[in-house]
Amino acid sequence: MSSGLYSLKNDLIEVGKRIYAKGYVASNDGNISVRLDEQKILITPSGVSKGFMKQSDMLIVNLDGIVLSGDKKPSSELPMHLQIYKERPDVNSVCHAHPVYATGFAVAGIPLDMCVLPEVIVSLGTVPLVEYGAPGTNEYFKSMLEYLKDHDAFLLANHGVVTVGKDILGAYHKMETVEHFANIVFVSLQIGKMKTFSREQIEKLISQREKFGVTTKATCVSEKKNSESLNNGPKAEIPSKELIKKITDEVLGQIRK
Repeated sequence: MSSGLYSLKNDLIEVGKRIYAKGYVASNDGNISVRLDEQKILITPSGVSKGFMKQSDMLIVNLDGIVLSGDKKPSSELPMHLQIYKERPDVNSVCHAHPVYATGFAVAGIPLDMCVLPEVIVSLGTVPLVEYGAPGTNEYFKSMLEYLKDHDAFLLANHGVVTVGKDILGAYHKMETVEHFANIVFVSLQIGKMKTFSREQIEKLISQREKFGVTTKATCVSEKKNSESLNNGPKAEIPSKELIKKITDEVLGQIRK
């Protein structure tokens, strides 16, 4: 085995351990792959926990989906990985997982498209919601194609998250960014308001992408219901203390019956 292949297998194992340890996957969920050359990819197996993979578990598959090396079954999401590599020559790794907060937004049918974090605007722009398709079928990735050119992260409706990158760690780090973003947005919604950047602020952030090697053109939404500008604008409505007390008393009354 070449040192390059050995190293890439180790990278897949390491990222598998990370997504498992962080709770981004459960049981045997998730899949990760990396491009070996123009015709072959290395992908994680089906039916093996991402936290306990070994070198011998990995499979080499060509872009037609034919297994060239390995005695296990490749991930059922292999067709999606292959299509991404065919459509995006700049992508060298794909990571798919089910992080709780981001997947919660996917299940709720809400894209992560709010302009609220500088790092997300620069690195990802937005995380669109991709229409649901049955896992393991062509429907699964067909809806993703319209977003694939200009996005590096995707919410799969009622399913999970896919991120792509120039290498294995790059794809994984974007998964971390998406989940961290979703967690922060969730907390701000619980607090009751969300501040978004102005269009001018967004353009300044996007202008920094070239410096960080970001080539996608995805942008975000500067105005959204229940949000306010960082500079000015209406505040999201927060329930009054009287209303909160009334609701609390009614709930406690029902419990005590």
